[in-house]
Amino acid sequence: MKKITWLLPLVVITISVNAQKKEDRKTIGNLQSHITFLSSNKLESRSTGAPGEQLAANYLAEQMKNSGLTPMGNDGYLQAFTVKESREPSANCSVTIDQQTLKAGRDFLPLPFSAQKTAKGEVITGVNEPDNIWFINMEDIDSASQLTPLQQCLRLAKEAEKAGATGVIFYNGKVDAPEVQKWLQEATPALSIPAVWVNDATSKLLSADDANGFQVNIRVAFDNIKRNGTNVIGYINNKADRTIILGAHYDFPGWDSSVQSSNNASGTAALLELARLLRNSSLHNNNYLVVAFSGKEQNLAGSNYFAAHPTIDLSTVNYMINLDGIGQLSPDQPLQVNGSSSSDDWTGILQQVSPEGFRLNVSNTAGVSDHAAFFKKHIPVLSFSTNSLVPENNKINYDGTLGVIKLVYRIIDKTNSKDKLAFTSAQ
Repeated sequence: MKKITWLLPLVVITISVNAQKKEDRKTIGNLQSHITFLSSNKLESRSTGAPGEQLAANYLAEQMKNSGLTPMGNDGYLQAFTVKESREPSANCSVTIDQQTLKAGRDFLPLPFSAQKTAKGEVITGVNEPDNIWFINMEDIDSASQLTPLQQCLRLAKEAEKAGATGVIFYNGKVDAPEVQKWLQEATPALSIPAVWVNDATSKLLSADDANGFQVNIRVAFDNIKRNGTNVIGYINNKADRTIILGAHYDFPGWDSSVQSSNNASGTAALLELARLLRNSSLHNNNYLVVAFSGKEQNLAGSNYFAAHPTIDLSTVNYMINLDGIGQLSPDQPLQVNGSSSSDDWTGILQQVSPEGFRLNVSNTAGVSDHAAFFKKHIPVLSFSTNSLVPENNKINYDGTLGVIKLVYRIIDKTNSKDKLAFTSAQ
């Protein structure tokens, strides 16, 4: 019996260690599968409102379902929201100068105050006369003015309209096409004449020393655009009085698949695995709301929408943890932690749970990511990131990502038996 008494703990320890290693291997394998899918080309970078975003949202919802999470969106696991409503040049919006047809969005853009009309004429640069199109040199715009460039363009266009211009073309501007594209989101009064902006290449043509008259044709037409996004929300209901929100954004701002894994497939994959582990855990003193946000790259549109239209009572929320690109841990790239001063409890908790050799760069400031909307609601927050981009999936530090998951899990474990964390407003 004595022999069995001594051997039994060793057997239990061996089984426990092997089980832990097996669970770690499963988690890393799942991380690899999630990141491979989320960073695949068919998802078109998961850009908010693009078809690839819906593919990603459906995948996330399916993974939450497989892990046993309860749907907590407005439509199953999904919560749709409008990112923006704006106007874009329609297919028949056009500008031709002599025989050259300009490309909308690159060579020219209609201005938000433009009438949806046509205009044509033979125009000489620097000669603005009634009943003709005017060329307006944007070099004349006053950079010291309290008016924005858009407001100054509107003022000049109004003056041209009053003087009898049939249309206006703004050239030689210091703004580029992406900036002018943003102008189309502005609500401005429409004029009675068409108005467009042209790029540098066209500006050089119009202001050339040997330029004569130009045959110009303008047709302005708009399409009204509504861009929608989708949050994906699952719930672990432990019938507790308080809830922990766990979040990560899954959208990406561009269309370059070479950097998608870092922005933010790693954080999203970790969110899914953390949810799976918590669903099977004995940590039942909190409920868990798991939210994959879209619209992060559109001024945090998804998290702001959720905070304004929550699917749970926010007064019951204990705290919120955000995972924002955590896959690039290295000796030179510590884990950035923001929001530690949002509760007086965070400093002590982080000191207790941080493993030896795990470098944390802890900041008192809340930072700018999807946790910010919850901080504004006076909810304690922590946000984790590595603030780095990598070019390939195989550059993801999967062991490091697993380490972040374990760190967050230990935070949840450490707070499991604590009272609801108090919010501290000092930042």
